[in-house]
Formats: sequence, C-alpha cells, structure tokens
Amino acid sequence: MRGVAVAQRLENFIGGEWVGASGGETFESIVPATGETLASFPRSGAADVDRAVAAAKEAFESWRLVPAPRRGEIVFRLGELLREHKEELTDLMTREMGKVRAEAGGDVQEAIDMSYYMAGEGRRLFGQTTPSELPDKFMMSVRMPIGVVGAITPWNFPIAIPSWKLCPALVCGNTVVLKPAEDTPFLAERFVELLAEAGVPAGVVNVVHGYGEEAGDALVRHPDVPVITFTGSRETGVAVTKAAADELKHVHLELGGKNAIIVMDDADLDLAVDGIVWSAFGTTGQRCTAASRVIVHQSVYGELSSKLVARAEQLRLGPGWEADTDVGPLINRAALEKVASYTDIGKGEGAKLLTGGEAVSGDGFFYRPTVFGDVEAGMRIAQEEIFGPTTALIPVTSFEEAVAAANSVEYGLSSSIFTRDVNTAFRAMRDLQAGITYINAGTTGAEVHLPFGGTKDTGNGHREAGQAALDVFTEWKSIYVDYSGRLQRAQIDNQ
Repeated sequence: MRGVAVAQRLENFIGGEWVGASGGETFESIVPATGETLASFPRSGAADVDRAVAAAKEAFESWRLVPAPRRGEIVFRLGELLREHKEELTDLMTREMGKVRAEAGGDVQEAIDMSYYMAGEGRRLFGQTTPSELPDKFMMSVRMPIGVVGAITPWNFPIAIPSWKLCPALVCGNTVVLKPAEDTPFLAERFVELLAEAGVPAGVVNVVHGYGEEAGDALVRHPDVPVITFTGSRETGVAVTKAAADELKHVHLELGGKNAIIVMDDADLDLAVDGIVWSAFGTTGQRCTAASRVIVHQSVYGELSSKLVARAEQLRLGPGWEADTDVGPLINRAALEKVASYTDIGKGEGAKLLTGGEAVSGDGFFYRPTVFGDVEAGMRIAQEEIFGPTTALIPVTSFEEAVAAANSVEYGLSSSIFTRDVNTAFRAMRDLQAGITYINAGTTGAEVHLPFGGTKDTGNGHREAGQAALDVFTEWKSIYVDYSGRLQRAQIDNQ
C-alpha cells in the first residue's frame, strides 16, 4: 500500500499487476493550489486499453459466478477500508483536487456510504415472480451481469463518483476498466488499491491512466466493452454516444447542470443565503449540482443580494488543507481562464458585477467568489455551465415567472426553492424540470440511497445511486418453468 508522497511515478493496474504505459510516456498530476507536481502517471493508449479489457474479459467468466452476497461482502470490505483510510484520502484530495478539508472528507464519506449501501444489494438484486396464465407453469425475472464496464470518471468527485459506478457494477457481477480524469489520477490509484486489498480478484478491476482523446476514446470504442458509464461535459457525452453507437453499447451519461435556487418573497432569507453560499461556492462551484443561478422574488431581491454579497466577500480563499480555508482553487489553468471569460461575458451582456470577478495573483488557480446582479434569464451567464465560483441573481415577480426562468435552460439536474408556503413547495416539486428538487435547502447534498441524475441534456435517462443504479449494470432475463409435462402455448392454449 502506498501513502502520499511528492513526485512519485505511479502505474496502471491491469490484471492484478502494476505496469507502465506500453509507449513509455507519462503525464503529471499537479497540485492546483501551488502548481507543484504531485506524481507522474502513464499516458496510456489503445494498446494499454486492449490489455486491460482482455484482463477484465477473462476475469468476468469467473467473477460472474461468485455468489452475489460474496461480491457484496467484498464491496462492504471496501467501505471498511475507506473508513480506515479516510484521513489519508482526505489529505490527498485537498492537494490533488483542491477541495477544502471538510468537503474532501465528505467526498470520501460518500464512497463509504455507497460501498455499504451497494454491499447490501448483494443479498437483494431483486427480480420478480408472477403467476402464469397457464397451469403448472412458473415465471420469474432475474438480473444478469453484462460483462466489461468501461467507467470514465471526472476530477471533481474523485473518490465518490468511482464508487457510484464501480460498487454497483461489481455487486452485479461485472468487471471494470476505469479511466479516471487526468487531473486526479492519484486518488483513483488509491481507490483501486483499496479495492484490491478488499479482496477483488485480479482482472476484475483495472485502471488505465491517460487522456480522454487517447485512453478514453479507445475504451469507449472497444468491441469487448458492452457498457460505458461516463460523467463529464455535455459535449463529451455526445461524442461518447456517437463513438459507442456502432457497437450498440449500453451508454450511461451524467452530464452538465445549470441549477437554480428560487427564493420566494416568504422565504427565510438567512437560511436561503446559507444555501446559496454552500451551493454556489462549495467545491469552488465545481459541481454539476452547483447553484449558478439564484432566481429571487423582486420584493426581497435587494435584501437578499446585500446579504449574499456580504457573505461572499467574507469567504477566505486558500489551499484546501488549511483549516480556515472556505474556498479552494479551481482545478487547473484552463478552468481559471474559462471562469474569467464568463465574467467578461456577463459584463458585456449588461449584468451588474456585485462582487468578485477576478483571479488571485500568485501561485495556484484561485478565483474570487463572484456574484452578478440584474441578470436576465436568457443571458449566457444564466444559460451556460460555468463550473466555477460564479452565480447570477435573476429578479422575478411571481412563482410562475420563477419556474419559467428555472426551466429555461437546456439542463435539468438539480433545483431548489425557499418558501414557507406548502402549496408553493408542492407546485415546485411538480413543475420544476429537474431530476432533483430540494425544498428549503440548496442544490447540493444528494444521498446515496435515492437515484441521482437529471432530465433534458443532463443525461440520457439513466440514474446513479439507489436501486436505479442496478439498471445500468444488469440485463433482465425472463425465465419460464413448465412442469405440466406437456407442451403449453401461451396466448393460444388459454383462449
């Protein structure tokens, strides 16, 4: 087992062995708070993916026959190991990804929760039994594993999201080739190490490091990988779908979000500000569920905007490992430049910059929490995913106008409303076009035992977490057992 160290050279994990890329090339993981090199990793290509898929395909034949309760026990052991190593993983995450310590610990805790939850599915994986229309005949449906799963995970939840994908995939009897984000490979490496320590046999889980256009594309196109589960941008999700189409692969997508918090005129404004600050600036706004829009009733707009700006200006920027840091860095320079470009776009559109809107000089990729006021629902800063510490205040005069503004974007992941009126709350639950709706809470904070995912361009209809995740990683098989001793023909002999 490996601990955190600076400038290590780490490897792929294929067939139970640690190996470099066949081409010998490497890339570096950078600490976003300082720009320092944390470790180097193999820059893998198609040949490395071929090797990993071959190992996973071979391992599938024995892993699928391991009783599901036993598979669940191994996943439970992963949860125990994650708990034992939570402090170490939290520390590594503050460095490699940049999250503040509390959020990094929450990321690891989510993986612990997912491991425990999915371990229980090893003793469930429920199908159905139903009466036959014919005598002396029994019918049931069962879940069957599919084969090799190609899992492509992002950098913003570098322990939690691999757990969302790998835990249900493994319990269901599949094997996995994981291609983690090139910004957080060290955390993926540790996750796979702990899986191996938990007792996952050689070849059942493999990790191939590298870039999306090289290793990721090869994994998506590989003919022996029938399932692709991908979390990332809408643009890449469309490309994944097209690349997988010729092989008719099962494709599961979790893509972007442009989430809104609605604040009605009867809301608890202090509670609403708490929810906005957490949702807009937590994880430096680098969540698909981040609240990059706040739709505010005109009668409380002035008071709420003043409170929010004051709170945003109190937030301390710094490295995630420092105890008093509120907001960490963006993941890399490209992210910093993208966020800065949207500040320019907002100004150009006529929105009012209320606070922030500038990078912090010095080491690291820090950007001040940014609030725009007097934003119109159709402006680009209110329509496009920024993925940074920027939120836009949109004034409205009614509930109906608020819902229309909330639903006006191409995404439909998370939504929120602050109101004391139960009737308004239930109308919001019904009318907001999103996979997740919070009442009197922000847009972040999903728990592992309910489905996670969104509508419209946020995905392609699948869900992660909860029992819904099992549908991504299993096929239904219907079984008919006729013990009548004669040929019985459904729909014919029962007329």
